[in-house]
Amino acid sequence: MSKVILVTGPARSGKSEWAETLANQSGKKVIYIATALLSPDDKQWQQRIIQHRNRRPQSWITLEVPFELSDRLADVKPDNIILVDSLGTWVANFLDQDDKYWLNTVEELLETIQLVAAPMIFVAEETGWGVVPAYPLGQTFRDRLGSLTRKLGVICQTAYLVTGGHVLNLSALGTRLPS
Repeated sequence: MSKVILVTGPARSGKSEWAETLANQSGKKVIYIATALLSPDDKQWQQRIIQHRNRRPQSWITLEVPFELSDRLADVKPDNIILVDSLGTWVANFLDQDDKYWLNTVEELLETIQLVAAPMIFVAEETGWGVVPAYPLGQTFRDRLGSLTRKLGVICQTAYLVTGGHVLNLSALGTRLPS
């Protein structure tokens, strides 16, 4: 199994389920890192979180980590596998931070990923395939997530695209962009 795996795709594509399948197939103890902030007033969001929780095996250890992702990754022992779901919600948690703070946070995350011995699977949403967001905050989200996903794609060993009910191994089918 690759040390760093990226699973990307549009909303409701099955990317989380594919990432969960990969984690199960690893045979390792799964540390599931949920990046979502709980929003008690958002019933639809609560339902999505419940669906994810219900799908996970009870043997998995779930950590809710909306901000300090680098710290949590660094704490995981090598005999485990880490599943981070998702980078989009993690990025959204930082939208109120200025660009300098955000860039430092991303650099810290990418450096940590390269130092962690445990294999890792990251789920990331694809948001830039549609129209340009009409509002500056939407544009910031799209740009930050797209940039983070690209940077992670450079250091991952395997990248998958999940769309249209299919999983494509981008690493086998594509060519990596020069870093």
